[in-house]
Amino acid sequence: MLTSSALNTLFGAELELKAELFQKTGSFKVRGLLYKTLRLTAEERDRGVITVSAGNAAGALAWAARDAGVPATVVMAKTAVPAKVAAARSYGAQVELVEGDLIAAYEAIRDDRKLTGVHPFDDLDVITGHGTLGLELIEERPDVGTVLVPVGGGGLISGVALAVKLLNPGIRVIGIEPETADVVSRSLEAGAPQKLPTAKSIADGLAAPVCGTHNFGIIQQYVDQVVRVSENALLDATRLVMSRTKLALEPAAAAPFAALLEGKIQLTGPTAAIISGGNLDVAKVF
Repeated sequence: MLTSSALNTLFGAELELKAELFQKTGSFKVRGLLYKTLRLTAEERDRGVITVSAGNAAGALAWAARDAGVPATVVMAKTAVPAKVAAARSYGAQVELVEGDLIAAYEAIRDDRKLTGVHPFDDLDVITGHGTLGLELIEERPDVGTVLVPVGGGGLISGVALAVKLLNPGIRVIGIEPETADVVSRSLEAGAPQKLPTAKSIADGLAAPVCGTHNFGIIQQYVDQVVRVSENALLDATRLVMSRTKLALEPAAAAPFAALLEGKIQLTGPTAAIISGGNLDVAKVF
């Protein structure tokens, strides 16, 4: 947990920054994917694992699988951030770069090769692993009253919300997602998990086209609010936080600060902002 007097002054807030960009593989994703890998049966391990990812889950599963001696395959878009593709390969995963519907490609490869599917967010073990972030956060800063969480498909926020609400039901949990990839907001408005025809954002880690079924139920019950932020705000927030804190965060991790820049959230008292990862494509930010 870090603090920045410059950001506190700018936003008129008491911010605590949960710096997940220092995790193995550069994002929070390793929490859930490692826990999932450790929970696999011997038969599931022998078959090898596969996931689909914009990049951070790919690297996390590749690292966790290598550590456990399990063969790993990851499905990524041909347009994925090159550094994230290289990272997954460096951890020993077989990377399948595809065009079109990533979920359909993932399911086809999984079934054809009889691999063990590991969903990057719609999985109770993955959610549980991510919940460790919430437990640590409250153990370190028990006076926190609000937690700001970047939102993609819902894996991180569902785990964090479960953990912090278990420890203190009075803590507010607020999610932030891109306007151009707002599947969780749309799902909450519709009352059921939705799928977007397209989901693109400078915050590629938040551009999930679907809201997970498990994630939706948890978000609906335990998350207090989800807000949308613009692409310009995500870029401005990334540059701002890098400038003021020297943390090399990716745009997805800047979502909480984008919401503050746009005045989407009103804060009172100590607030934790989760900086979810640091695997950025520098050329797209500067």
